[in-house]
Amino acid sequence: MSDGVPPGRQLPPPADAVAATLAGTADRATVKAAVKSALDALVAVAPGGSVEVRIPPYAVAQAIPGTRHRRGTPPAVVETDAVTWLRLATGALSWAAAVDSGAVRASGQRADLSPWLPLLGPVGPTS
Repeated sequence: MSDGVPPGRQLPPPADAVAATLAGTADRATVKAAVKSALDALVAVAPGGSVEVRIPPYAVAQAIPGTRHRRGTPPAVVETDAVTWLRLATGALSWAAAVDSGAVRASGQRADLSPWLPLLGPVGPTS
């Protein structure tokens, strides 16, 4: 399997991957799986292509209804790190607080994701 997952290794379920990432115990492949699951949730609730959401180096997705981005710099971009993204997705961090602190860089007319957050339920310790 690609994505840095050794053959035969199973990634944890998305909720466990998110919990491990937020706890600081996840390896790179698990962080990537967690980020992608939260981005997939965003795309599911807000399909479209007017905002590019970047979580380097793990994943990027286009979402939010409106004009579709095809080439070059998109009209709206949101960029943050994996932990901030997962904290936003689980409701552990508000959009306003993340933007105000500089943890999220958002530019463009539709770059406010607050109407779609949180995306996932709160994540607690795994059992």
